[in-house]
Parts: sequence; structure tokens; C-alpha cells
Amino acid sequence: MENIIEVFCENTSSPIEVEMGTTLGEICAQLAIPNEYPFLAAYVNNRIKELNYKVYTPISIRFVDATDFEGYRVYQRSVSFILQTAIWALYPHKAFHIRQSIGDGFYCEIEGLETLTEADCARIEEKAREIVAADLRIERAKLPTDEVVACFEHFGFDDKIALLRTRQRLYSNIYRLGDMVGYFFGALAPSTGYIDAFEVRPYYNGFYLALPARKTPGKVAATPQSDKMFTIFQQYHFWVELMGVPTIGHVNQKVLQGETGELIKVAEAVHERHLSQIADKIYAANAERGVKLVLISGPSSSGKTTTAKRLGIQLRLLGLQPALISLDDYFVNRDQTPRDKDGKLDYEALEAIDLARLNDDLHRLAAGESVDIPRYDFITGTRQVRNEPLKLGERSILVMEGIHGLNPSLTPGIPDSIKFKIYVSCFTSVAMDNVTRIATTDNRLLRRLVRDYRTRGNGAIDTLSRWASVRRGEEQHIFPYQENADVMFNSSLFYEISVLRALAEPILREIPDTVPEYGEASRLLKFLNNFSPIAPDEIPPTSILREFIGGSSFRY
Repeated sequence: MENIIEVFCENTSSPIEVEMGTTLGEICAQLAIPNEYPFLAAYVNNRIKELNYKVYTPISIRFVDATDFEGYRVYQRSVSFILQTAIWALYPHKAFHIRQSIGDGFYCEIEGLETLTEADCARIEEKAREIVAADLRIERAKLPTDEVVACFEHFGFDDKIALLRTRQRLYSNIYRLGDMVGYFFGALAPSTGYIDAFEVRPYYNGFYLALPARKTPGKVAATPQSDKMFTIFQQYHFWVELMGVPTIGHVNQKVLQGETGELIKVAEAVHERHLSQIADKIYAANAERGVKLVLISGPSSSGKTTTAKRLGIQLRLLGLQPALISLDDYFVNRDQTPRDKDGKLDYEALEAIDLARLNDDLHRLAAGESVDIPRYDFITGTRQVRNEPLKLGERSILVMEGIHGLNPSLTPGIPDSIKFKIYVSCFTSVAMDNVTRIATTDNRLLRRLVRDYRTRGNGAIDTLSRWASVRRGEEQHIFPYQENADVMFNSSLFYEISVLRALAEPILREIPDTVPEYGEASRLLKFLNNFSPIAPDEIPPTSILREFIGGSSFRY
């Protein structure tokens, strides 16, 4: 019996005895836990592991399917590997790119093919489904990095080689699917048979890999109409290619070669150029249709506040007099804040805003009255009196930023004709490699971790424990309105995660392995380990990144 260990399964709230060396998949099969969707991976002592992980000591296990945030990532990575394999079989030696996330899927391109027809997409999907039907094993191995590089050289995967050569690790992981090899930044499904819901559809210059929404894993989502967002992605893809930093491996190379200063200067100049263009559009709209209210919306930590302040400077250059208001200052007191389904404070809900006070103030301002705008104190959770009355003049234009800016229910009594709507988000433009993009949610989470630790007294556990609720709120209250924007602004910077690394790592390391947030902290630490750090010395005081790391010349 000395080879028998006890494992506690959180899904069944009961222990089970297994032999040492038993895999998580075998334990899952033995337990036969009733579940609507297949389990894709499991948390082992609060760290995500693949189902082929072998158990040798007593542990706690929680199996997850695609409805779980991490389980959904497993699904996305696995289907990406299947698609990479299918495309290599059909178009050998042509680089496959997963460009960006749009809706519940990904926009993809095949290098050298300017368009893909319905027939082309049908062939790709058919080949991918053949791989799924064969239920091929997806295997991970740890090899000397030089051997992994040699494998990638055989396929011409220069994007992956660039990263491995700048990470300086003796050993690296490699995944195999038949004859294909891959490099991924998290767990994958044990075999291709676990992936059954996806479609390949023509989209712009490439194709759309349609996937299910996380809440409904068995149903493939519709193709989104996101023309404005797609245009923003294409603009920034042009810039990262021009700068020679399409992937993190290339960014690392620039850092190691001492070219950090140029990266920072160009990235900041891109922001300034786009903000200037947006200001020109607002000026024209003010002259043509009397626009008096600029609404800036976007998800958490997208840089809305600094965007508003920098846009205000551009508007002043055009002769307008911008007055800035943050919707956060209209939060109800914390004891009145609604709660989500988990019982946590829900600042993403529209009901967290004092809509009556907000709309009364807006109407009074429009009538030429002097209004004392409140200020919300995030430490005490109460609204404070600012004692700085605001009055609008003839050349004044009100700039109001907050997550609900594009929701028509925010300002129902104000005509659309006098509104100019801007959607801001951190559409991360640099990828890990050709088939692994950096999730905008990860970029924003790192920003929020650093900012809230510095300014709001929130530790990493507080921020991570609330993030799922924040994302649910975004899906419900923000993303449905993003295409209502007159313009979109990408607040991401080529270099920023390399700066955030040094600030986020010590915060994440404070989380003990006894709490559920430990798994997400471990994932983020592993993710950050791929970036060569950049010191913030050359970042200008007006940068959006300064809103999060400190040192801004703006007052918040």
C-alpha cells in the first residue's frame, strides 16, 4: 500500500485513493464526474495542469471545462495547434498568423495569400476536422533549448526561435501533434478529440476562426461585425511591422541591443499622432453638428483617464476649451454599490453610477449653471465634495470618461447629435509568436495590478479575485456597445509589458499557494518571464503607462 496516495477532488468534495504515477486524466475517468462538457485540464494545488500530469504526492484537484476562464484558454490553445497543423498540411512552408481576437474567435492570415475563398476555408476546416476525428495525442516534452530550436528551424518557425534565443533558458518545452511541433504558453488538451466546436469562415484578407463563447462551449458563435476594431488592429499591425517588433522575441532583441529608447519614442509618437487625428474629428463635428459632449468608454485599465487628458491638450490646440469629468466620481457610496452573483461589489454595473445626479449635473451645465462635480475616494469608498465649481463657456466641450460612456442608458436625455463617442482599449499589438497572441485582458490586468497596488491599497489577491467579475461586467456592459463609437483608440504600447514586469512580479509573488488566486498569479509570472525587462526612465510623464506605474505629470 506504500504506492497508494490520497487525492482530494474539489469537484466531488471527497477524497480518492490512487496509485503513484496515475495521471489526472485517469483520475477523472475513475471518478466519472457528471458534467455537461468534457474536462480539459485541472488545478492541482491551485496551479493549472494538463490531464496527462502524473500524481506522486497527496494533492487537491479541481477539474475544469471550457466554461472556466483557464479551461477556455486550454480550448483556444488546442484549436490553434490543430489549425496550425492543418494549414501546414495544405500550405507547407507558408507562415500561419493568428492576428487578433475579435468577438469569440480569431482573425487569421496565411502569409502569401491575399484572400481566401469559401472553398479555401472549407478545405482548411475539413483538414482540421480530420485531425480532430483521428483523436491524435498532444504531447509535451522538455528538451534542451538548442534541440527545440533545431526542431523549429526545420519548419522555419523564426518567430519562436527569436523568443527562445532571448529567454536564455537551458531547457524549453515543445509540443508535438503528429509530425507538427509547437510552443505554447499554457496547458493544452490531451488529444485533438476534445476539440469539436469551431468553424473557418472567410474574413477580410484571411479567415475567421469562429469558436464558442465561454458560457456556451457547444455552440459556435456568429461572425462579429467589427469593422472599426479591425481597422484599429490593422493600423497597429502596420506599426509593429514597420518597427520590426511583431513578436516578443523581436522586442527582446531590440532591448538587448540597447534600442529601448527608440521603441519608447516611436510608440509614444504613434499615440500622439492618433490623438491629434481624433481631436481634428471632434473639432469638425463641433463645427458641423454642434458636438458638446465627448464620451470616452472602454474596459478596465484601458487608459481612459490619460486618454481624456491628452485629448484635452489636443483640443486646446484647436481653440476649444475641454472640461474633463470621470464617471468614477459618480459612483454611489460603497455601502450602496450593487453586488454580482458571487456577492462581490460590482463596480461594472450601470447601477453603480448615480445616474440621477450625473444627468442633473449635465443638464445644469448645459444650461450655463455652475456645478460642483463630486470626487470619489477609492480608499474610503465615498463621494467627496471637490469644491471646484465647473461652468461651461461658449467654446467649452465636456469630455467625460468611464466604462459606460457608450451605453445609451447613461445619458438618455441628451441628443446623440451633440455627442462624440470614443472607444479606448488596450488592443495588444505585439504577439508572443505567430500563433499565440497576447490577450488584451492580460495586458489590462497587469496594468490594474500595478496601479491598484500603488494607488488604491489593493493587494494582488484583491485584484485577481475581482477580475472574473470585472470581465463579466465588461462582457455585459461595455463590449456590446463598442461599435457605437465614432472612433476607436488603441492605448497599448509596444514596450509596456517589458516595463510592467519588474513592477508586477513582486506583487504577484506575495500570493501564497493556499488561495485560489495562486494559479492565476503563477500563470502571469510564467508569462512575464518571457519579457526582457525595460526600465521606465525614458517613458515621458504624459505617457498612458504613467497612469499605472506612477510618475505622471497629470493629476488624477
